[in-house]
Amino acid sequence: MRFEISKVLDAIEGRVCTDPSLARAVLDLAEVVRYTDFDGGRPASMLRLGIVIDALSRQLEEDSVPVYPVVHRALLSDADLTSNERMVVRRWADDGLVEVLPNPVERMLELADLLGLPVLSRMRFDGMLGRYPWLSSQPGRLLAPVNSPNGPTLVAQAGGKAVWTSPGPSPTGAKLLSRLWRCPEPGCVLFGDGGGGGGGSFADLARSDREPGGQPPPTLRGGAPSCPRHDRRLTDAGPRPDAEVLSVRVGGQVRRRFVVSADRPVMVGRAPEESGGVVLGQWLSEEARRWISRNHVRFELRGGDLVAFDVSTNGSGVRPGGSMDEDDRIALKQQANRVLRGGDIVELYPGVQIGRSSNWTSGGVINPTSVMAEAPTMAMRVIERP
Repeated sequence: MRFEISKVLDAIEGRVCTDPSLARAVLDLAEVVRYTDFDGGRPASMLRLGIVIDALSRQLEEDSVPVYPVVHRALLSDADLTSNERMVVRRWADDGLVEVLPNPVERMLELADLLGLPVLSRMRFDGMLGRYPWLSSQPGRLLAPVNSPNGPTLVAQAGGKAVWTSPGPSPTGAKLLSRLWRCPEPGCVLFGDGGGGGGGSFADLARSDREPGGQPPPTLRGGAPSCPRHDRRLTDAGPRPDAEVLSVRVGGQVRRRFVVSADRPVMVGRAPEESGGVVLGQWLSEEARRWISRNHVRFELRGGDLVAFDVSTNGSGVRPGGSMDEDDRIALKQQANRVLRGGDIVELYPGVQIGRSSNWTSGGVINPTSVMAEAPTMAMRVIERP
């Protein structure tokens, strides 16, 4: 049982981040782990986070949907969690995958406001309407994870089905996200030099590959950008690198989003060898796996232009403006490259496409891959019960 729980926590870890380009919703981890009505189990369980993430994936009809968790510091030592779960939360904190705060509720709403994201919560925020008027004007943006006849789902707190489209970052959020910030606290994992650590229990094991462009937005203290974790005023470290959010679509279904930044290109293929590459193999048919190379296309940002470089054996194609007319398709041969404009789509194989995430309004995935697939039997019953 312990091994199975560790496996599902590893799967959940792949769906948590503080990267504003990738996160699709904000939540308070300390609240979610106490949704005992999901399983009738112990007072707190990290597996409930996976259940909520699965509900969000179904709502958005996408695979690999990440959430942005904030958490009260007390959860790191909460005796209602198992020792392994507490260790996982501390590791996530040291890796910068979650924000650890003295007041997570306030920060959750601030993040939703700055980034234009929905909030996954059952809490009522009546006292916050003056500061965050969208809580009442955009009811579909406050989504409550609840049980339903078909399993856990998300509903607008005002009632009814959650129907909501992100407006994108607010003007203040866009301004904050246009810059890089540095925290004076040594080893700050959120606003440090990328070395990670944060002085936590797992500082020596913390990730060292955090992308500068993946910094979260600062919190505002008296109008000054500050570190939410250390409550220290941040210094402006210059412009944030240009970045583009791309999506992989296989058979008309969005399977994965990823970020290409000016300081970090991304390799996409059947099973890329380099760190940070996007692996397609699990979604491909046998014919597609034979055609698509291990390393197939590299995406880079050059001077603000998104460029696709073919490094495959069989070549690729570009569909200008997303046109599916074969006469419009432009061959991208081995070692060739092309600047991608507007709605251009790179096609590695028929039905295997990559383009800007804004090209597709719907994920189209009817049964998203569940992070709970490796969960113990009881957790699986929670998802499927009537």
